[in-house]
Amino acid sequence: MTEHELLRIIAFLERVRLPFQEMILIAEEDATWNIVLFLIKNHLTGTPVTISTLASVAKVPHATAMRRIHTLLDNGDIITTNASATGKRFLLHPSEKLLESFIQYARKIKFLLAETFGLRAKTDAEEDFYFGGSYFAAQIIPPPRLIESLFRGTREIHFLLNDDNYFLAMRNMWADFRNNMASRKNFDLRKLPLLHQRLIENSRLPVSEYDIVAINAPWLGEAVDKSLVIPLDSHIKTAAISPLDFHPSVWSMGTWRGQQYGIPIYCTIELLAARSDLFEKDKVEYPTTFDKTIAAAKHFHAPERGRYGIAWNGARGMPIASTFMFLMGCCGESILHIPKARLAMGVDHAQGDQLRPQIQSDAGLRVLDYLHRLKEVSPPDILEMDWDRRTASFLSGQTALAYCWTVRAARFENDVSSAVKRKVTYLPQPRGPGGASNNPIGGFLLCIPSNLAPDRIELAFEGIAWMTSPEAMKANVQNGFPVAPRFSVSADPEAAATSPIVSVVDKLAKRNMLKAWPRPPVPEYLYLEAILGEEIHRALRREVSDKEALQNAQAQADEVMRRAGYY
Repeated sequence: MTEHELLRIIAFLERVRLPFQEMILIAEEDATWNIVLFLIKNHLTGTPVTISTLASVAKVPHATAMRRIHTLLDNGDIITTNASATGKRFLLHPSEKLLESFIQYARKIKFLLAETFGLRAKTDAEEDFYFGGSYFAAQIIPPPRLIESLFRGTREIHFLLNDDNYFLAMRNMWADFRNNMASRKNFDLRKLPLLHQRLIENSRLPVSEYDIVAINAPWLGEAVDKSLVIPLDSHIKTAAISPLDFHPSVWSMGTWRGQQYGIPIYCTIELLAARSDLFEKDKVEYPTTFDKTIAAAKHFHAPERGRYGIAWNGARGMPIASTFMFLMGCCGESILHIPKARLAMGVDHAQGDQLRPQIQSDAGLRVLDYLHRLKEVSPPDILEMDWDRRTASFLSGQTALAYCWTVRAARFENDVSSAVKRKVTYLPQPRGPGGASNNPIGGFLLCIPSNLAPDRIELAFEGIAWMTSPEAMKANVQNGFPVAPRFSVSADPEAAATSPIVSVVDKLAKRNMLKAWPRPPVPEYLYLEAILGEEIHRALRREVSDKEALQNAQAQADEVMRRAGYY
């Protein structure tokens, strides 16, 4: 549960008590109730609370309020921190025990409300639906045509999506218990390897089981090559989707040889997250290069105190392959021999030797040298660390730095268990030797399967148009997902105020520092990824030398591209 949803539940609890007090004029104020709600709400928003302020919101005589507060202090439900050097002034906070108890209570309230309205079965878990905000109905109700289509007979939309926090939130938007536009069974959420497998399986069916599928951006070349999805250009022309509202690098993620096959539902940028409180306390400079990153990580690396310098994706397979490709980009190179002048233009028109691998290179050696040095100032399980574990490592306060996708970094600010809330500065990727800060773009495209029944294509695109609309994207930003790929959303003051990530990404986009080419979306991408995921990991495990690992990866990748007939 994020703090956004918890704050909405608190607002509901505050409002639901008023009718009772208006009806029963002699109803007494519940001082403990008022104190706890106020304390937790201000903890979530980062607003300091003094004992005098807390006594005033109890809405009972001052002496009574103070007795209740001191009882909560004695029971360990409220804890204090010094607010002055003299120790004469202090602030009040909910204890971890009180906060966890309240979260469990809020979950039960959410569950009981949905059950009361008859919109969820008693067997559903409380996290299976979302307590929507009041803005939802006013701002992001689907357009009339889509509503009419959805409620005409049994024309529900079926989705195949990635199993991440963004798509979980999107599922909640559709299945919000006040709207009930769809049920959870309409959403098939799968982790990346299983998502790809299911996409292939679905393409072999006579008729697609899904109306809308999510394609990981680097998979686009394969999806087009294997005719998994249809071009959307004719639908885009008649819909309220303006390509000019998307950063060109983001919009081009869904483009292949002049045709648009997918609409970006979210873009996520891999940045460097830094603990601003630690950096400012020790007056350490924020890193801008590989060497400065190592120096900063070494400064904060203190395993004896349970703290490590930096977290990154070191796990075998997809995680370490992505890390290697991103760092190659920061050294100014792609894993393929794409001409420098065309780096920002994608690879869909590249031919012949332009698609020859260049893994065995000076840039590759520099990246491996950097990774070996990073390993020395990382958690001991770094070579098993994937996206989820690296996020959890930084979220818990275990590391001072972390390479992290912005879609996952949203948890640093919004997760109720975050130990780093409001203590993070988001930095561009440090540049490597001879390179630049090339910040890789990731994300997903919403596409329509090529074997979808023709009479469902229009409905599917209406769904895509609504989900990628500025209104829906702004709502997701306000829900704690600062990954909207539209300029109009980034420029919205309300959206920008929700997270520092929004403005950071917007600035990088306007400075043309967002790049999609570090993971070239050629049809053979997954083969290249698998090769790197094995050989680079072997080098980091010291099973082979760096030169041997790069030579092996180069030979295997070269065989893949030769077999594909590029040269």
